[in-house]
Amino acid sequence: MRMFAWWPTLIVLAVATFTDLRSRRIPNWLVYPFMIAGVLISPWRNDWQGNSHGFGWHGLGQSLAGFSLGVLVNIIPFFLGWTGGGDVKLFAAIGAWVGPVQILWVVFFAAISGGIIVLALAAYSGFVKELFMGAGDLLFGWTRRGMRREAEETPVSPLKRKMPYAPAIAIGTLLSFFVR
Repeated sequence: MRMFAWWPTLIVLAVATFTDLRSRRIPNWLVYPFMIAGVLISPWRNDWQGNSHGFGWHGLGQSLAGFSLGVLVNIIPFFLGWTGGGDVKLFAAIGAWVGPVQILWVVFFAAISGGIIVLALAAYSGFVKELFMGAGDLLFGWTRRGMRREAEETPVSPLKRKMPYAPAIAIGTLLSFFVR
């Protein structure tokens, strides 16, 4: 990724991380313009294979494929309640900027980063045992309850402890730049 694509991504990730940590929301006013700009400038980018000079359909295809993959990979976690809509939109917007191959690296590194952050928060808050019991129920309890969530969640339940995911997305995106 050339320098012109790095700096908008870094700015958006910094603001998204700040707002997600502060209010547990990633604002649409941040994500939608970033997403649209990624698609609009993609035909003129010459850093994707096959797009040399001037307008190129290949760049537009790469941007739309990255956008679509960013949504598709994150739509199931969204419907299961594991991520929020802002996270899905942020992944889609990043996909519009980085393309289909790199968005898969972003998702991979964000998942690893998110797991490490969750373990660190669980250790810091003292609910590691609850975390692993909840994970076990998530993996093996579906035969008892199906794909729906438990109705008897309490406010102190580990399932109610939501983690802002924008920091993990930011770390995953930055790590993906080194793979490329």
